Amino acid sequence: MKSYYADRLYGRRLEQVYDIAPPRVRQYLDAELSYVAERVRPEDVVLELGCGYGRILPRLSQTVRLVIGIDLSLANLLFGQERLHDLSNCLLLNMDAVELGFQDHVFDRVVCIQNGISAFHVNQRNLIRESLRVTKPGGTLFFSSYSSKFWEPRLQWFQLQSDAGLLGPIDCKKTKDGVIICKDGFTATTVGPSEFLSLVAGLNVHTEITEIDDSSIFYVLTSQTAG
Repeated sequence: MKSYYADRLYGRRLEQVYDIAPPRVRQYLDAELSYVAERVRPEDVVLELGCGYGRILPRLSQTVRLVIGIDLSLANLLFGQERLHDLSNCLLLNMDAVELGFQDHVFDRVVCIQNGISAFHVNQRNLIRESLRVTKPGGTLFFSSYSSKFWEPRLQWFQLQSDAGLLGPIDCKKTKDGVIICKDGFTATTVGPSEFLSLVAGLNVHTEITEIDDSSIFYVLTSQTAG
């Protein structure tokens, strides 16, 4: 899961991405987190894929028994440990989302939001299959991507990141149709409903697709059998 975020945009620099987010983007971020937080239970053991420095973990920790965040960036995890040291039910681990070091059927909920399914730049079907492997039968997986309705606020946010030197200059000629491309090689894509359904075709899961806040499309999977 080596990516731009693991190699260049981590720790305090990643935190800056959220510090400069305009109000509409903050609304989107809160809506995503609220959607997940309202659907977990006190007895749940939850895994977040690509947790960064643990931005969403404190909110989830208020509701669940244990939440584990994994990320490839050691710098992110060390930065996160400083922020989360008072939360006894939060754990950060250095791990690849497509090669999870957990036994089968460990987690009640697996969370991969804020377009992680695209941002990780890994084989997306493998990501889903590995997430299912570690989810208990009957457990739930949350994947999200951007809604096409959110294009303008999303582009504005990425432009602010570019202006702050967190990303390279945006290539205006190539940036369109939900794809943001920067001149330093950074690329941000999305996964639409039909594309996601093709990714889960043949997997024994129930899939529910929901758009929230005119900003996110959630793909909620329920594991029907063991992995």
